[in-house]
Amino acid sequence: MRHAIEYYRQYRLRELVASQLETQLAQAELEVLKMQLQPHFLFNTLHAISALLYRDAESADRMISRLSDFLRLTLDSAGVQEVPLKREMEYLDKYLEIEQVRFGERLEVVRKVDSDTLDLLVPNLLLQPLVENAVRHGIAPRFRGRLDYHHRASEGRVPRDGGGRRWHRLLGTAS
Repeated sequence: MRHAIEYYRQYRLRELVASQLETQLAQAELEVLKMQLQPHFLFNTLHAISALLYRDAESADRMISRLSDFLRLTLDSAGVQEVPLKREMEYLDKYLEIEQVRFGERLEVVRKVDSDTLDLLVPNLLLQPLVENAVRHGIAPRFRGRLDYHHRASEGRVPRDGGGRRWHRLLGTAS
């Protein structure tokens, strides 16, 4: 009997270690992705500010202020794996404010967000790189563009249990 108990204890311990390793791997992958994407956005924004400095100093000043706000939000959540969609939308709004200065009337943004989805937990800084990619490849090369993004609860409902609200329940599109 003692051998069976020890075997079961070792089995549970291995399960726990495997689960912790999976979590650490997912966190490391997310951090690598953030490190790859953030500098790209930062360098592009600084380049745009540099180009604006001599043409439109007021717009360059607005971009610097908005970049500062965006970076402050980003630093405030450093190390946080998941944030409420509401917070993620704040990041996205700051990013889009920067791009609005850069593209002006060329960039039209249409946002449709179910209020029921705002408390859902999503991976930190998930949306900004997706929208940045849509802007860079879909709008920047064209004369005008429109960015539509929608968030809705799957199956028309959002769980109300508080702890079980996870990002995989969220369907979002950027086009």
